[in-house]
Amino acid sequence: MNNYVYIIAGLPDFTPDWRQGQSSLDEYLKQVRELLSAKDNEVLDFIAKGFDKDQIGPEFYKEALSYRLGFIREFFQFDLNVRNQKVRYLNQALGRDPEKDILSLRDTEAEETGLEPEEPEFKESARLQAILEGSDILARERGIDDLYWEKIDELTLFDYLTFEKILGAMVKMMIIRRWLILDEETGRAMFKKLVDEVRGTFKGVEYNEK
Repeated sequence: MNNYVYIIAGLPDFTPDWRQGQSSLDEYLKQVRELLSAKDNEVLDFIAKGFDKDQIGPEFYKEALSYRLGFIREFFQFDLNVRNQKVRYLNQALGRDPEKDILSLRDTEAEETGLEPEEPEFKESARLQAILEGSDILARERGIDDLYWEKIDELTLFDYLTFEKILGAMVKMMIIRRWLILDEETGRAMFKKLVDEVRGTFKGVEYNEK
């Protein structure tokens, strides 16, 4: 038996004057980990690697894109697409070859299978390009994270009191942590949004079960 329902229902109370910041968020993440199994914590460890720039590379994405959980595969395919488009945009702005420093797994797959894999669809490409062309740096970063947030919602749309719902919430908290460093007001607003989303889901499922 797992603690998913308890975890989803147990988000900390949020008040308009919330000022606890990153330390309280890290404490909550720690509490969630204590309620998860060792196997589930291994998944969170893997996701955490995806937010550590020192861990990002071809081997990480190769493992992510073949991971046993669909949420991991699809989220990190999206993440790879975003990162590569950002690199292409910067290359073009600097007058460099657009494909310079692109992280591609296609050559590796071609060597292993003898077949050239199809380029994965990136339906958010046009929206991301518009965001990248914005002049306000903070607004640009927020726009990119909004795309991540929407992708998480898409991937967990039919997940309610499940591990995938937990994973989605944990990834959103990692995004929020970054904003608590960049801009506390934005981070607090994003945290409130997450609390409202998760509690709304929980209450809706609870109601439907009666």
